[in-house]
Amino acid sequence: MSEMDVDQCGDVTDNNGPRSHNSLENQGHYVLSSLAEVVERVMSFLPSKTLLRAACVCRLWRDCAWRKLKTRQKITWISSMGAGGMDLSGHSLVHVVKEELEKIYIIPEMFLYFTDSESLNDHGAHCGPKKAKKKHGSEMAVALEKLLPSECQVVGLATPGIVVTPIGSTSNQPVEMEDGESGFALLFPKIAGVKIKKFQFFKDSKCKVFDESKLEEAGLKNNPDLRVVLIFGYNTWRHGATRFLHQVLNPLNEKSIIIAGGQVEYLASFSSQTNTQGTDCIGVVGLALSGQQIQGATVLLDQDIYDEKTVDSAMQRLKAANIPTENSVGLMFACVGRGEQHYKKKNVEADCFRKHFPNVPLLGFFGNGEIGCDRVVSGSFTLRECNSEKDNLLHGYTTVMTLIHFGPSK
Repeated sequence: MSEMDVDQCGDVTDNNGPRSHNSLENQGHYVLSSLAEVVERVMSFLPSKTLLRAACVCRLWRDCAWRKLKTRQKITWISSMGAGGMDLSGHSLVHVVKEELEKIYIIPEMFLYFTDSESLNDHGAHCGPKKAKKKHGSEMAVALEKLLPSECQVVGLATPGIVVTPIGSTSNQPVEMEDGESGFALLFPKIAGVKIKKFQFFKDSKCKVFDESKLEEAGLKNNPDLRVVLIFGYNTWRHGATRFLHQVLNPLNEKSIIIAGGQVEYLASFSSQTNTQGTDCIGVVGLALSGQQIQGATVLLDQDIYDEKTVDSAMQRLKAANIPTENSVGLMFACVGRGEQHYKKKNVEADCFRKHFPNVPLLGFFGNGEIGCDRVVSGSFTLRECNSEKDNLLHGYTTVMTLIHFGPSK
């Protein structure tokens, strides 16, 4: 006979006779109010919002909750496909973010999101296209920011098309959404040894030369820990945009730094502090990713690549960097002229990425120009031979495919 049995009536007994429910409750109270290892084990199953509520119960729970949150350093993404409603706050991405924030296991410190520009215009068709962009893009930004922690930094952009991996599993098949309502967000938690800093520059009509000292202020120059720069140009259809982009990019063109991005339709959000001048002018925004544990690689699919076999060769070069796939994300920045009309078949590039990286989420967009080049860096190893000339970073009718690893997620 064991020390504890259950009799036919369901009463708990031991060798000393029946135990009262009060006794069990007292034991449970003692365990959950005194044994940190038990409390932390229970809390490991709780999403962050529930964990923060639990932290208000007592000092022990607060300490356990914050210890668990500090260990959660995995990059998280949220994506949406399909219509969300007639009003802008009902955009599918807003709806999905609202739902998923209740379930995620991190506290986001940086929130980078992309949405298709056409659905924003459709929602605001009565205002006219230009007014729709400004009005409804800002409405969506406000709706998203209300859902996030007040200290979370936000960067949002609208593009002609979106590349998404459906939420639920890193092994889900990515989809090239060249048409239709869609969007995604990358959520970056606080990661030990990693610094993620957003930046914004815009063209000053009174000054023809870009002030390079701004790059150093943004952590983009004289920063030995800088590993990856994600960079996006907006309002680049305006006169002088190409010259401005070159002025920003040329000082960053170093072999040891991964540079990837593209030209979007417009800036939707740079958090609530975005000023009117910064959104209406030719501008550049992005993220500087610093930290010795970050690893990255990028390959350029040139405009003369038309078949799956050649795309596969490019993915093999990306694979050759041997970058860890755990706590990594794939980014695809493609020209609006590629996709199905380029290959005469849907989802060619996204499918090829999934073939070689079956457990890495792929996210990105179809835009108006691409930023990046062939650059595969793993530690001090550069796959491609460096020459004395600068790489050309601005392209058209190409795809920039990037893989970034943020270190172990603990």
